Amino acid sequence: MLVQVGVDRGRRPLGHREVAPARHPPSIGGVESVSRAIREGAVLAGLSELARFRTRLGAAERDHLTRLVASWGLLADLSFSDLLLFTPVHVDDGVRYLVASHVRPTTSQTIYREDRVGILVDAAERPLVDLTYRSGRRNDGQVRNERLGDEVKVKAVPVRHRGRVISVVSSEYSPSIRRLHGELEKAYRGVYDRFARMIAAGEFPFAHGEVTAEDAPRVGDGVIVLDEEARASYLSPNAVSALHRAGVHVSVIGQPLSEVGFEQGVVSRAFATGQPCSEELERGADVAVLARCIPLLDDGAVTGGVVLLRDISELRHRDRLLVSKDATIREIHHRVKNNLQTISSLLRLQGRRLDEPTAKAAIEESVRRIASIALVHETLSREPGEDVPFIEILRPLMRMVEEGLVNPEHPVTFSIEGDPGRLPATTATALAVVLTELLQNAVDHAFPADLDPAPDGNRLEVALRNDGGELTLAVTDNGCGLPADFCLDEVGLGLSIVRTLVRTELNGTIRVEPAGLPAERDQVAGGTWDRGAARPGTTVELRVPSGMS
Repeated sequence: MLVQVGVDRGRRPLGHREVAPARHPPSIGGVESVSRAIREGAVLAGLSELARFRTRLGAAERDHLTRLVASWGLLADLSFSDLLLFTPVHVDDGVRYLVASHVRPTTSQTIYREDRVGILVDAAERPLVDLTYRSGRRNDGQVRNERLGDEVKVKAVPVRHRGRVISVVSSEYSPSIRRLHGELEKAYRGVYDRFARMIAAGEFPFAHGEVTAEDAPRVGDGVIVLDEEARASYLSPNAVSALHRAGVHVSVIGQPLSEVGFEQGVVSRAFATGQPCSEELERGADVAVLARCIPLLDDGAVTGGVVLLRDISELRHRDRLLVSKDATIREIHHRVKNNLQTISSLLRLQGRRLDEPTAKAAIEESVRRIASIALVHETLSREPGEDVPFIEILRPLMRMVEEGLVNPEHPVTFSIEGDPGRLPATTATALAVVLTELLQNAVDHAFPADLDPAPDGNRLEVALRNDGGELTLAVTDNGCGLPADFCLDEVGLGLSIVRTLVRTELNGTIRVEPAGLPAERDQVAGGTWDRGAARPGTTVELRVPSGMS
């Protein structure tokens, strides 16, 4: 049984899964040992790893094949064929060929239901591939496909890099899959043949070609074939529709695109540089067409080109709606922040009129809680989207607690360790309130007025770690520690708020324990700590889902 690697049902070339390579590639002997190596190397991943661990290709040659595979969905669509990349594997008794990548066409039916990547064949099974690799010339022929029960047409093209043949591309299709041979099929196959000549000459893929984006136009979106004078020699029906959307309603055949009102910049740059170029063309506020021009070369000279067109008007309309929606959401957060600040101001006014210390303290605590929520909305009013950099909330929040609660005669040094990155707004809001309560609780209870400062000063540290799935947050002080009868379920309002938010809103856990070493924790837990001993401090640790995608 042969291991097949990297099945991909989308349009990415097969064989491009990110999987760890084999740690110790086995030495290559006969074909049996190679087959066994592939079976044992089920961790084989993408093309670069296959080439690196199973062939003698150098880094530059592997990069050349990687660029080829990155853009050969275009070639599969133009040829109406499955494309297989055969890379030679040298063994004791000759050369075998490993299928390093496989792409299926979207313009026709595939002849391979299963993925071919990772399959090893010999010269007898693939004589055209072997002949093409050894001769360095293109060859056409047939090969038997057992699943179809029919002969399959094969066009083998040598992949040349710096004058040396390093692999073979095999274009394969079944004559039994009927398709009308009209003008479109003739034009597409003609363009593919020109690309095949470029591959055989080492002129494709382009050494410095731009990376194809996800929204880049494809063959099915619209194709214009240009001659060496940049005049249109063929337009696919979808290309005609795209030009109509762009306001071009006249015949384009035999004319440069610039003479019919279509910007020629992208074509001019591609023909001048000999490299692919892309440009987004807008017609008013409602029409946008993405054009990508790929030059066709012959011995280094540009002899024509292919322009792929995609109508992206709807995509850009959605982008504008998202921008508008984002601006509206930020404005809402700004107004919520203003309203919360107004409520805080009203509470402060009310607090000044109170004489009862307990009531004044309750008002001040409420103001700080509201202010912590306002900080989140203030950050959201500046940031796009619904995720916020939590560190930008934490810093002002700690300043607020320090300025509002710390007695200058008993200073406390605040510090932050780690950065949790961006968090969803709902998570950030609840965490801001929780941190406010924990910091306030630490300042109030860890450093009582009759406690002498620690030799290195009173300290309060917030440590954060986010592994992408779980956020760990720890608030640690070097204060007097926990009372012997401490119970998290029997605490005051502040820690009750923390416990409720962590367990219900954040779906997390909370743990409170002495901050010292295990032996010190045991001593404190037994209630034996006295003020003459080293101060144990307290750590409150939260673990919550970070909500990161």
